Amino acid sequence: MHRHGAQRYADDRRGLYSTLLRHWRRRRGMSQLDLALAADVSTRHLSFLETGRSSPSVEMVLRLAAALDVPLRQANAMLRAAGHPPRYAEPAEGFPPEVSSALELMKKHHEPFPLFVMDRSYRVLDANEGGRAVLGAALPELAPGHLGEANLALLTLDPGIGGRVIVNHATVARELMWRLQREMLADPDNGSLRELLDHVEASPGLDQDWRRPDPTTPSAATVELKLRVGAATWSFLLLVSVLQAPLEVSVEDIRIEQWFPVDGVTAAGCAELARDQPSAG
Repeated sequence: MHRHGAQRYADDRRGLYSTLLRHWRRRRGMSQLDLALAADVSTRHLSFLETGRSSPSVEMVLRLAAALDVPLRQANAMLRAAGHPPRYAEPAEGFPPEVSSALELMKKHHEPFPLFVMDRSYRVLDANEGGRAVLGAALPELAPGHLGEANLALLTLDPGIGGRVIVNHATVARELMWRLQREMLADPDNGSLRELLDHVEASPGLDQDWRRPDPTTPSAATVELKLRVGAATWSFLLLVSVLQAPLEVSVEDIRIEQWFPVDGVTAAGCAELARDQPSAG
């Protein structure tokens, strides 16, 4: 009986891994041959893995996950499903010390222009003084202590907030909405991103054009934001970057959004806000 129970557990485990493997292959639009070529494995072995006839080693799980560009959190799920321990650290909170130091340096060097550190669902985790000052000047209701509760995607897409302070709101909101939809396709099991997208799509004021991403339109490397600050309009180029080849789930989830001034009026306005900030000392 004990032997039969152990065998049933192993069969169930192989079935769970094979289901995840098929899910990600189909999500990426790849045939078995496509994946076999990308991962340098035989189609026969891949077929055995997808039908549960074979159990993958740690190395095989990681090789296939890499070929499928599976997020680290989901790669850990595939490892667990195959009966192996997770490979990538999933700390409850915070970043590794070296990452925190690098982020602090980036924040400092980008002053007085805004820099925001976000998670994958665009929730603000941290910001430099320039980011706090500019966002606070445009949205006084967020200043001074509410930035940590902010979600930049929700603020941007909200017609009553983003529509009020973003001069080119239609363009910025459409680009952001299409980006969210592409990110959801790339990481369909990301619960926080799914919750964000569901919340936004449920809004009755959402433009119908934003709901239908155009797959023929490439994702822009930068987006120009025209922000109403008092009586002035400030223009920024927004650039979102990620950390390359992370080995921890929390690091993979980081998004760094930097705002670069387009003109002298914007640069001068940021510098003036920085001078008006109270000294940290």
